[in-house]
Amino acid sequence: MKHILTTFLAAVLLASCCGDNKEKEMPITVNIKYTGVDGNALKFAEEMTASGTVAAIRAEEGNLRYEYYQSLDDPETLLLIDSWASQEAIDRHHATPMMATIAALREKYDLHMAVARYTPADQPEADERFIRK
Repeated sequence: MKHILTTFLAAVLLASCCGDNKEKEMPITVNIKYTGVDGNALKFAEEMTASGTVAAIRAEEGNLRYEYYQSLDDPETLLLIDSWASQEAIDRHHATPMMATIAALREKYDLHMAVARYTPADQPEADERFIRK
């Protein structure tokens, strides 16, 4: 009986820490705030687009969104909203040769970054009245 209980507990622990990890399958949005000087953040995004790098990223399996936005308050700041189907999709993206291209362009334009990651959350019903659909 002790062996059965030990085996059962081991299986429960294994399932809880290593079983179907739904977090890995959850969409992830990464917001990257690029800051530069002399319009370099915008120049970076323009070169990323003109070089075809943005199109290549959008075509990657698991990419859900890849869009740049310019701040109305700070013309030296650009926001990238980068969404992926899973952490595995992000990991595959990070393993591509285009990451070296992106890193080189960040250096070329001397950009500094602030990064925040988000996963979906249920929207509280109390917030519904503030959302115009």
